[in-house]
Amino acid sequence: MDNTAYWRAHTRLLAGTLAIWFAASFGCGILFVDELNAFSIGGVPLGFWFAQQGSIYVFGALIVGYSWFNHRLEKRWLAGLAETAETVK
Repeated sequence: MDNTAYWRAHTRLLAGTLAIWFAASFGCGILFVDELNAFSIGGVPLGFWFAQQGSIYVFGALIVGYSWFNHRLEKRWLAGLAETAETVK
């Protein structure tokens, strides 16, 4: 197993997750709030809604997505690790 390739893939997943988190919380909640306020959801300006509710939905989706992608990553890269541990015993 190539540990460097596994950690490179895991770091890429983590960096992507953090970039989306930053864009959702800081970008949409603070930086782009004036541009987002041009639109509305249910009569509420989108910038305000996103700062209050939308970022929570994005964070929940990030948790689920990170867990799912990390599980796939570990299945792909660490599949032979359990078999190797069994033969060592």
